[in-house]
Amino acid sequence: MAKKKNTGFQSAAGLVRYFEEEKTGVKIDPYWVIVMGVATAVVVTILHVMYPA
Repeated sequence: MAKKKNTGFQSAAGLVRYFEEEKTGVKIDPYWVIVMGVATAVVVTILHVMYPA
């Protein structure tokens, strides 16, 4: 039986290099993520009170 090569580190290094090079995309300030989460929770709660299931 042949010895198993340990290629996990090399595979992970390739993924890390791929994601580090990725510079495109939408940048959202963490403040707005929290604000939108709270706003969504408030809207859902209000709709649940107004229109109970």
